[in-house]
Parts: sequence; C-alpha cells; structure tokens
Amino acid sequence: MDLRAQAARVSIVSNSLLVAGKLGIGYWMHSVSVMSEAIHSGLDLAAALIAFYSVREASKPADAEHPYGHGKIENVSGTIEALLIFLAALWIIYEAVRRLTGGVHTVNEPLAGVAVMGVAGLVNYLVSRYLFQVAGKTESIALEADAWHLRTDVYTSVGVMLGLLALYVTGFAWLDPLVALVVAAMIIKAAYDLTRTAVLPLMDVSLPAEEEKIIKEIIARHADTYVEFHKLRTRRAGRDRQVDLHLVVPRYQHIDYVHDLCEHIGNEIKAELPYTDILIHAEPCTSPKDCQVCISCPEKEKRSPKAN
Repeated sequence: MDLRAQAARVSIVSNSLLVAGKLGIGYWMHSVSVMSEAIHSGLDLAAALIAFYSVREASKPADAEHPYGHGKIENVSGTIEALLIFLAALWIIYEAVRRLTGGVHTVNEPLAGVAVMGVAGLVNYLVSRYLFQVAGKTESIALEADAWHLRTDVYTSVGVMLGLLALYVTGFAWLDPLVALVVAAMIIKAAYDLTRTAVLPLMDVSLPAEEEKIIKEIIARHADTYVEFHKLRTRRAGRDRQVDLHLVVPRYQHIDYVHDLCEHIGNEIKAELPYTDILIHAEPCTSPKDCQVCISCPEKEKRSPKAN
C-alpha cells in the first residue's frame, strides 16, 4: 500500500475512536466545549477520509485526459477540508453564544472531560507527528492538511482541559462556553492557513522563492555550456512540481550534446526537488559572431547551413 494511503488510514481509525469518545462524554457532561471538540474531531475524520481518497487518486499516473497528472486533487481536497473547518467553527460559536446568553447549563463531572481531553490530545499528537513525517517524505499537501487538523486538535484539547479544570476549581459554569469560543478562534485561524496552502496552487502560483533559487543555482552551475536562459516558469499541483524554461545554447553545438545538457540539468533539479516534471526548450543563439560562448564552442567549425 502507498505510504500516504497507509497514513491516511491511521488517521481515519484514530479520529473515529476519538469522535465516539468525545461525543459520548460531552453529551453525558452537558459540556459545550467537549461537544465542540467532538465536532472538531468529526471534521478531522471527514478530512482524513478526503485525504485518503485524494492521495489514492493523486498517485495515479498521467493519462490522456490528465496529461499533467492528478496532483491537484490534493489541493481540491485541502480546500474542502478548510471549508468544513470554517463551518465547524461557526457552529461552535453559535452554540457557545447561545449558552452564554440563554443561561449556562451545569456541567457534570468536569474531571471526566479533563481525562478524555488528555487522552485525545496525546493520541492526536502522536498521529499528527506521524502524518507530518509521511507528508514530509512524500510532499503530500492532503496529508499535511490532515496533520495540521490533528495538531490543532491537540492545542484545542489542552485549552478545553484548562477550562474544565478552572470550572472544577471555581465552579463558574460560564467558563465552559467561553473556552469553546477560544477553541473556535483557533480553528478559524487553522482553516485560514490551510485555505491559503490549498487554494494558491490551484491558481498556478510560482513555487516558493527558496525553491526557485535552487533551480536557478543548478542551472548556473552549467553557465559555461549555454548562453543564457529565460522564461522560467514554475507551479505546483499537489506534491508534483512543474518547471519549464528556455535555454539558449551555442548555435554550433551538436544536438546530442544539447539534449544531454538539458537532461543533466533536469536530473540535478529532480535530485534536489523530488516529484518535479521539467521541460527545457533549447534554442540557438541569435548572435553567434559576438557571443563568447559560441566562439569558444568546439563545434564551431561544423556550423549548420543556417548559421552561415
């Protein structure tokens, strides 16, 4: 099984167990903060299911209908996950405000909620760490989004734990919906960050500046074998990168040498940036008489008729 799909399955199982546990305890306690965490985990479960589907589809090779592959499905899934998180935050805010303005209900056994949140936080931390590791190895946006969901759950679980402990010590029941509002704010922040990560590649934005710098540095290593390069364009679809550029080469250089040069540059870029598809358009120098690279080209004496 693909490593990404295996990681997504782990997330599905863990979230299923946590949703059941939080819902049961939250309903028994009449705690809106615990119930909000259950809803949050429910959306994490939905996100895990979406991630599982997206990484499986994104792994399919390019075909006639999708010549650039299926990588963008990971970005689509990440966008859907972000929208689900926004909806969850709105529901939590509504329920918390209703509790605050309509009379706060008594919360049963706050320490039971503390225990559940502690277990949930630990499980989510371990699973999110595993997902981050796999996402780093496979450069999967869908798994990274799922990992951030669970890591956010860790922070919110800690927040709910502190709120329930304060409620247990002070007896102030309004602390429960107040903590739920804090949880909602954290969820909205996570959803906003995830939306940016998922949506921007759908608009074919360039690769990050540090990655483009790597590409330019690799090309520059071969500066003595070409005249110049231009029209460098980059984009990303899921974990897959697309890079294309125009490489101006000595007019007299043999086509076999030019082909090998382009292939060598491409292989070096792939070694530094895995999952990269590279297209290099080679074109002859238009000023061979004034170009020092063309003048020093060993193939100069074997000029083509067009060069004369």
